Amino acid sequence: MYGAIDAFTFSLIVPLALAIFMFSLVVGHFMGQPLSDLRDAIKAYRAGDANVDFRRRGALREADDLAVDFKDLLDSSYAQCADLSRREKQQVQFVGDVAHELRTPLTAIHGNAELLSDPDLPPELHDKFCNTIIRETERLTRLTNDLLSLQHIEGDSHVLNFKRINLKPLAQEAVDALAPVLADRQANVEITGEAPDVLGNWDRLKQVVSNLVDNASRFVEPGGHIRVELYGVKGNSVIAVKDDGTGFGDVDPKMLFERFYRTDFSRARNTGGSGLGLAIVKSVVESHDGTVEAYNLPEGGACFIVAIPSVGSAS
Repeated sequence: MYGAIDAFTFSLIVPLALAIFMFSLVVGHFMGQPLSDLRDAIKAYRAGDANVDFRRRGALREADDLAVDFKDLLDSSYAQCADLSRREKQQVQFVGDVAHELRTPLTAIHGNAELLSDPDLPPELHDKFCNTIIRETERLTRLTNDLLSLQHIEGDSHVLNFKRINLKPLAQEAVDALAPVLADRQANVEITGEAPDVLGNWDRLKQVVSNLVDNASRFVEPGGHIRVELYGVKGNSVIAVKDDGTGFGDVDPKMLFERFYRTDFSRARNTGGSGLGLAIVKSVVESHDGTVEAYNLPEGGACFIVAIPSVGSAS
């Protein structure tokens, strides 16, 4: 009897075990194939195939999740590589631009110094060449100071003593500091309006206003006007610097904020600027989570608009 039962039980267990085994093989195939396909795709990508498809296939959720995660990792890697390449090109370009900017005043200084060594040089030419050397030396000093300033701004990785700032006295202080320069250029400056307070660094934002007003004063005629307008709009505090000068012509306004960029006529080298003033403005404004734009005024002249997030009213 027991032998019959054992035989009967065995006859049931064997087919059941075979069925479970076959079912496991099928399940294992359907679970393992997506992972195998993903492995093959990764191997193909590592071999140099840039057209590998890592989209979801719907066969196995875990494999699809792995494929998506790997695709995200690839995209992040591509973005980082592109950013590194862009930064490297910018650094190479920057070094070349600096070398070019330094070469002109150094050549002028060297040439005039050689002329001064002539023992028969007339006194009036002696004074002329000395003044040229002094002027070009001052130009080198401005360039060096602006380069250091730009380096400090872009190198600051922490909040630079930000505090609540009223832009009206800040703008007035910047304009007052430029009084001798503005008087020499016969530029008239007016500050109008009020803007909500901002959270920022006083010295940096003062430099923004100073650079914009100084820039405008270089391109107005004697007796020309510069207006610094302050107001708030859509949660931002705005500083608008307008002038009635030459404007910047038919060029992309974004180019004005590139290092050493000058238009063919209105940003000429004989204005004495370093070519870094507006680049410094852009760096400072962006470090305050703000934006800066420029456009030509319909009536003539240029307008530069800085917008920085406002802070709530004081309690």
